[in-house]
Amino acid sequence: MSAVASSAPLKILHVFRAPLGGLFRHVLDLARGQIERGHDVGIFCDSTTGGPRGDQIFAELGPQLSLGVTRVPMSRYPSLTDLRAQISEVSTRKRIAPQIVHAHGSKGGVYARLPALVSPGRRYVTAYTPHGGSFNYKPGSAEHRLYMAIERLLEPATDMFLFESAFIAGRFEAHIGHKPRSGHRIVLNGISEAEFEPIDHAGAEFDLVYLGELRSAKGVDTLIEALALMRGRDGLTPRVLIVGSGPDEALLRQMTVDQGVASQCVFEPPGPIRAALAKAHVMVIPSRAESLPYVILEAAAAAQPLIATDVGGIKEIYGPRHAGRLIPANEPTILAGAIRKALATPAAERLAEAADLASHVRANFCLNAMIDGVLDAYRVALAKRAG
Repeated sequence: MSAVASSAPLKILHVFRAPLGGLFRHVLDLARGQIERGHDVGIFCDSTTGGPRGDQIFAELGPQLSLGVTRVPMSRYPSLTDLRAQISEVSTRKRIAPQIVHAHGSKGGVYARLPALVSPGRRYVTAYTPHGGSFNYKPGSAEHRLYMAIERLLEPATDMFLFESAFIAGRFEAHIGHKPRSGHRIVLNGISEAEFEPIDHAGAEFDLVYLGELRSAKGVDTLIEALALMRGRDGLTPRVLIVGSGPDEALLRQMTVDQGVASQCVFEPPGPIRAALAKAHVMVIPSRAESLPYVILEAAAAAQPLIATDVGGIKEIYGPRHAGRLIPANEPTILAGAIRKALATPAAERLAEAADLASHVRANFCLNAMIDGVLDAYRVALAKRAG
């Protein structure tokens, strides 16, 4: 029986840019699950991002990655470093000869699929998980049109699209103009059973916590404006923990000063999510754009009371019973009202609502189902290419 048709180990290379955020969490979950199931796994990503936490994760996971970790400089936006990174990706792939090259995010999608575009007779399979990326970047802008043109160009080089939310699958169809012509599946992000242990807030020092990147798409400026509105109108001064890093950190720190709420806000670098959640009674995610954010999946699983905007695939996480609680993005007045209401709600009521959402997440977002669904999609694509 061939490796395509059997459960024989596969050689899998994950290609992406930044070892940060939900995309990195997704790759790590897949890599660890694939290793546990006996597959050989490697990683190709950026060497200039990730910081000490990324270095620590690679130091711990590295010995288990039989195909190694290759890190080279990559830029977020198109630049001259792309050529060097592309050459390195081709060299790495030829050296380890994977059966599966799984691209994650827009930049990973280019590095993994561009060589495949000129190799129609290749023996390896290209899989691609967009994670939002270019599909969420300033829709209607010239940059977005350029990125969609690149996505159309690379579609023939893609053996299997693996969308982690129905939202991004819909974005593909809307912006590309059709459903993927090659293999495609929606395989939802998954959460491990251990992550459903409720958070203990006994030592919480903050009213609110934000976790995520510090950049415009995440809407942290809206949260700061909401705090200023509450202070000016009601004299309310909830304490806020802002956990994350990103290109807008300095601007956001200055904004807290300009808006008169600096004394309420504490900034911390990225760290373990459960430790951050335990420091505050309510999490706030005021995003302008998302795909299927892990930070909300993890917080919902841990029964953390939540305030979130109705963007991307967040409604898929909340489900029909809770989706009505989502608020519009870019509305500091509405966000201020949601915060005011949440903090005025008795803790027992907040936690009961959070526990109900955790039950929905447990029933629909399973880590093992995600890992097995991706592996099954690989084998389908391998069989098609071998045939």
